[in-house]
This record gives sequence, C-alpha cells and structure tokens, in this order.
Amino acid sequence: MRLLEIGLIAINFGLLFRAVIANRKGSKGSIIPLVIAVGLVIAQVVVEGGRWQMIPAYLTPIVLIAFLGKQKEGSRSRTAVTVQVALLTLFLAVSVALPALLPVISFAKPTGPYPVGTTVFHWVDERRGESYTENPDDKRELMVQIWYPAAEGGGKKQSPYVQNASKMTAAISSKMLGLPAFAFSHLRLAKTHSLLEAKLSDSESPYPVLIFSHGMNGYRNQNTFQVEELASHGYIVVGIDYAYEAAASVYPDGRAAMSKIGADLTSNAKYDEHIPLWTDDATFVLDQVEKLNLNDSTGRFTGKIDMNRVGMFGHSFGGAVTVQMLRKDPRVKAALSMDGGFYGQPVSDEGLGKPFLMMYSEETYKKVMTAFDDVAGKTGVGSREAFEAPRKEYIQRSAHALAGGGLSILIPGSKHASYSDLALFSPLLGLGSADPRRDHRIVNEFSVAFFDRYLKGKDDSALQDLAARYPELNYKVNR
Repeated sequence: MRLLEIGLIAINFGLLFRAVIANRKGSKGSIIPLVIAVGLVIAQVVVEGGRWQMIPAYLTPIVLIAFLGKQKEGSRSRTAVTVQVALLTLFLAVSVALPALLPVISFAKPTGPYPVGTTVFHWVDERRGESYTENPDDKRELMVQIWYPAAEGGGKKQSPYVQNASKMTAAISSKMLGLPAFAFSHLRLAKTHSLLEAKLSDSESPYPVLIFSHGMNGYRNQNTFQVEELASHGYIVVGIDYAYEAAASVYPDGRAAMSKIGADLTSNAKYDEHIPLWTDDATFVLDQVEKLNLNDSTGRFTGKIDMNRVGMFGHSFGGAVTVQMLRKDPRVKAALSMDGGFYGQPVSDEGLGKPFLMMYSEETYKKVMTAFDDVAGKTGVGSREAFEAPRKEYIQRSAHALAGGGLSILIPGSKHASYSDLALFSPLLGLGSADPRRDHRIVNEFSVAFFDRYLKGKDDSALQDLAARYPELNYKVNR
C-alpha cells in the first residue's frame, strides 16, 4: 500500500473507533474530525490517484457522518457496543485487505551505474501483410519500446508502467488474466524508474543491444523489473509488442490491436507452425534497429548501437522465439530463455553452438516430470501415450538446446510467471512464489552476469560467484 493510503485508513478508522467508543452525538466539535476525514480522502486521490480498491476507505467520512448524525447520547447495552465495534472491525478489514492484496506495484531501483531512459517507436513492415485483419492492404505494424542508459540529468518525466492506460489495463486484465476489464485498472498508477525521452549517455558508446520477447498474451514491458536493470548496466533493450498476440498493442493514432489468439493454439505441433510469425517480427525489429543505428531522426541512437554485440531474451513463448533467433540469425550472439518452450525448427543434438542460458521454473519442471501413473484416472488426462509424448518431446528438445555447453538454473519454488512482473500483481492470483522480489533479484543478477560474459567479454567470475551464492539453483554447464 502507498503512504497516503495507509495514512487515510489509519486516521479515518481511528476517528471512527473514537466516535463509536465516545458515543457522542454530532455537535460543533464533530466538524473537525469530519474535515480531517474528507481532507484525507481528497488528498490521497489528488496526490497518489484514486483506485477502486480504496472505495471502502473512501466511504469512511460518510460512515462517520451517518454515525454522528444518528447517535444518541446515553448508555448503550454491551451487546450494542460489541456489534458496532465488530461491524467497524469488519469494515476496517475489508478496507485494508483490498488495497493490500491488489497493490499498486513498484519496482526495485536498478543497481547499475546509469539512470534509465525510455522511448517508443511505431514500425511498419511494408513487406508483410497483416493476417489478422480483413483489409488485404494492411501491413504488419509493431509497437516497440526501447530502454537505454541515460545521461545524468538527461530526463525529467518518470515513465508510467503502462502507456495508453485504459486500453492496456483492460487488455491485461481480460486477455492475459481472464478477469473483468477493470480488475487491474490500477496499473495505470504504477511508476517505473525510467525517464521518458531522456538523453542517451555517451559513457560507453556504442552499447550492446538486447531484444526482449514477451509470451503469448503478454506485452512489451511485462518484464520491467528486468529491462530496467539491464539498461542500467549499459545495455540498449528493445521490447516488442507482437501485434494481435500481445494482450494489446495501441498505435499512435489510438487504434488498438487486441489479442486474437485462436483457441486451437494448444499443441506442440501448432506452436511449431506458428512460431515463424514471431521470428519474422523479431528479424524485422533487428533490421529496424540497424537502420536506427545508421540514422535516427532524433539523433539519439545514431552510431550508438553495436550490432556486433546483439543478444536476446524472452519469457514463455517468447523464450521459444529467442531460441529460434539464436539458431537462425547470425546477428544474435547470445540468448536467455525464461521458462520458455522449444518450438519451431529442431535444434541439433550438438546444441546451438552459441552461448545460451535456460532458466526453468519449478512449476514447469514438476509438470514435465509428473508420471502418468500419478495422475491416471483423473478427468482429462487421456491415454498414457497422449500424456507422455509432449513431456518426452520437451525433455529431448531441452537437452538438445543445452548440449555443448548451454547453461541452466532452476529457482526453487518459482512459477511460470515468476519470470515476469505478473508475480508482483497480487498474491490472490498465485502467479509468483512466496518471495517474488527475491526471484526477480536472482533473474537480474544472472541476466547481467550472462550478457556481460558473452556480449561484453568479461570473464565468468560473476557467474561462478552467483553459482556459489545460490547453490540451491543447481547452476549447470551442460555437456
């Protein structure tokens, strides 16, 4: 909960309990508590921004007015006092629980030496049509956000977590989480550590570049905890919204490409067929980054991007895209997959031949390693062959991707969404571990160490130190 939210609830409920215990009818002396109660509500809404989770707390001045207006001085029975206090306690519990369990998320301050700047681009691939729209003349349009090392004092306005908030929060709530559109409308209030349109630092120019791919129904900044950390350590990070398969992409003219992922996209075979759309998008974005390096109209990135030091990382289906880009695009020199699948063209049993780090979640590992005999007879399990085939395929593809020196870790207790901001959204969703911020810190430390090793040419001492600090992760160099 935010500071003024805590203050509003603490003081206004203090006034309510005082009124109940004192049992005094409204008088001139009651004006001051009412002014304080109303003033706190107004101050919190104006300064921090109102949200629906705080509605019970916003009603406290009305409850106070109602109590003082109807209260009669004199003795009350013990039962009456007990009932009033119990109801008020229940009201307090609801007022605290809603904003506490559905918080306005915040992010740890990046640990690198640079402030972080951010900017957004709208890129149109004139070579490809848009298969998700009915107009045959439509072209594939992508929204791309870039985070980068900023100069000190090079920007003033703090970037919100989501831009085009009303459309994006509705899409995240409904398309990604399957909840009513208003459920996470308070994401509009979340702030990041990035500064909009900040000046690029010239301390290390040119900078290595990293491409980030979200998962199905994700969004370009779903790993803000990670992209800001990497940018603060001297990386230019490019996040892609995969139009019509992101939760939503909102274009500069206000059009919104909402997710249209088909219900039939469930099997490994379907994912194999589908992955070229995303790898083509990633290839196009890399082409655009090359052009940006040659001639950025703002001058910010011209000559500042080192296209000889390109890495990629992704979550879930975006992790699968990352593996394919490492396999097929010679520009991608190193890659990191966070609990991603292994879809698309098979990887040789000798490995990818390039630096690759796989971060597994315990949740996915348990699903893959579940034996048929443990679930036989349960509804929807099907035959042994149907149950075991995709698991065997995952294990084989995973082994091939890691062969020849691929690196791997598994964070104990982690879930699939632990590798994204979603783990911070609410404990009610069950998307993160008991300590999602620790998981994020581990992800960030390994991400920086990995890309520093293979894109900046540092030795592997940082990776070895992390392996020693976190033995429970079972850090491996796979042969």
